[in-house]
Amino acid sequence: MRRGVRFLWCLAALMGLAAGSAAAQDGRVDVAQAGRTITPVATSREAANERNQRDRVNNWSIGLAAGRTEGAPLQFAAELARVLDDGDNMRLIPMVTRGPFDNIYDLLYLRNVDAAIVYGDVLDHFKSKPEFGSSVKRINYLMSLFPSEVHIFVRPEINSLKDLEGKVVNFNTQGTAAAFSGPIIFGQLGINVKETFIPHSTAMEKMRAGNEVAATFWVSSKPLAPFLKGKFPPGFKFLPIEYTDKLEYYTPAYLENADYPTLIPEGTRVATISVPAVLAVADTPGDTAKKLRISRFVDYLFERFERLQKEPGYHEKWKDVNLAATVPGWKRYPVLQEKLDRVAAQRPDPARPASKGVPTSAAEQEKLFQQFLEWHRKQAKQ
Repeated sequence: MRRGVRFLWCLAALMGLAAGSAAAQDGRVDVAQAGRTITPVATSREAANERNQRDRVNNWSIGLAAGRTEGAPLQFAAELARVLDDGDNMRLIPMVTRGPFDNIYDLLYLRNVDAAIVYGDVLDHFKSKPEFGSSVKRINYLMSLFPSEVHIFVRPEINSLKDLEGKVVNFNTQGTAAAFSGPIIFGQLGINVKETFIPHSTAMEKMRAGNEVAATFWVSSKPLAPFLKGKFPPGFKFLPIEYTDKLEYYTPAYLENADYPTLIPEGTRVATISVPAVLAVADTPGDTAKKLRISRFVDYLFERFERLQKEPGYHEKWKDVNLAATVPGWKRYPVLQEKLDRVAAQRPDPARPASKGVPTSAAEQEKLFQQFLEWHRKQAKQ
């Protein structure tokens, strides 16, 4: 009796499996708990739609490593993203990162990073690191962004850079622009100082109290709030830095009375240098999709750049940015360089002897940039 029951039970189970198999072959799977029928054909169509949507969103999206939330690079990146946005055709995604120095590593090695804002002197860091030699050669620039002026604030007895030899100079805390660029600049100038990396507020108090700290070194866009609000003993001043060929990655700049009315006499200037912030990309010959994205990014950048300079709501420093300007020690991204070369060839200046490549003087670069904008507008109308 028991054997008969077992036989009937097994037979019923086998019949159920056969029925399920037949239903599957018929393109139908019953799900009693859901109270509905799911068809593989519909599922495949949904998966294809999902892939298409994912491709549309990702194909023309540019990941931009910007910086910390409190820094200027992130603000510039956000404004650039706003002016370039064109739905699925172009989307720039600013990323909060550890800062412009680490952005170079993100550009080279972090997934989904196509561009980065870095400081112009970051390449100096890799000169002593041969393991990064081939990778760093792939890094190019699209344009120079806002300059960050160097401020060396000193005690009364310091009157020249040479006076700082062997003295304590504070470069703010590790990870800041001053902490990175300061030692590089003093190294290029051949001046040996005693480096400290404590908060500038602490170092400034030590300067007021005595000669333990001779100077503080700052890198940021002028004017800096501490020098507008603070009151300093007589003789405290900004030290001039005369530009020389030794300063490979920097450009001449100045501080004046309009920047710091209580520290710089009216009608005078203090010579200094600036550290350019650079919009950088990596040349990746083997990655065709990435190269196409960056090429389209360049097209949108030139097409809409004027809006950053002329429309309200954008940072004033955009007005000082020139897409044709060169960055000391850097190579321009080939796609952008070809565009500028094409404009230079099509619109020759009879007042200037013919030369190969982009001009290096500021006046010629500005003229070329304006010519390029005019040429691009005409091309867009055709």
